Amino acid sequence: MAISLTKGGNVNLSKEAPGLTNITVGLGWDPRATDGQDFDLDAIAFLLNEAGKVRNDQDFIFFNNLKSDNGAVEHTGDNRTGEGDGDDEKIKINLANIPADVSKVAICAIIYEGQARNQNFGQVGDAYIRVVNDNGQAEIARYDLSEDGSTETAMIFGELYRHNGDWKFRAVGQGFNGGLGPLAASYGVNV
Repeated sequence: MAISLTKGGNVNLSKEAPGLTNITVGLGWDPRATDGQDFDLDAIAFLLNEAGKVRNDQDFIFFNNLKSDNGAVEHTGDNRTGEGDGDDEKIKINLANIPADVSKVAICAIIYEGQARNQNFGQVGDAYIRVVNDNGQAEIARYDLSEDGSTETAMIFGELYRHNGDWKFRAVGQGFNGGLGPLAASYGVNV
């Protein structure tokens, strides 16, 4: 049974699923009906060192860079509508192949051209992030985001991180103003 997390909560994935190596992080959302342009949310992963920064641009995984340089993290593709049931975008992660100098993987989402289209996360409903064990497809953890990000166009959904040799997942749910540019810059990426 999946552990349901609240904002700031965490779970030890290594203890919940001993021998865990391959996971899928699924993100889902349902944009509210508006009379404006359609919403296009994009999942993003940042592979971060101890200082909380990417080691290089290859550690910025998104729709134009679908794989990390060693293939440990892979974005499965862009869903431009958010329609339908289930995960809208997925990021597959081989925990065993994450380089030793990567201590955290931040999983984020942005609203593509959100500021230009006057769109924000306050207009997005039923947003969630979940961690699934690829061996058997069991959901290990899930975090249903509240609609706190009323004016933000970027959101840090959650973080996978190493702690004493175990992999853990933390529910973050933190809005980030300014969209992709400022979010990426905070992790050391220039876009």
